[in-house]
Amino acid sequence: MRYERKSTVITTNLIFSDWIKTFHDTALTMALLDRITHNAIILNMNGESYRRRQGVKK
Repeated sequence: MRYERKSTVITTNLIFSDWIKTFHDTALTMALLDRITHNAIILNMNGESYRRRQGVKK
């Protein structure tokens, strides 16, 4: 009922190839990624961590 009607946001610090280590099953992981990335907008955020940068300042 939610498909293509509502948004879902998933955040992670793992690249997709590392998800297999979490789910321990290649077929399951590939099926999961196939479904959640279909019609998805994927933002790959690389760069300095804002929180780490804030923690350095005193």
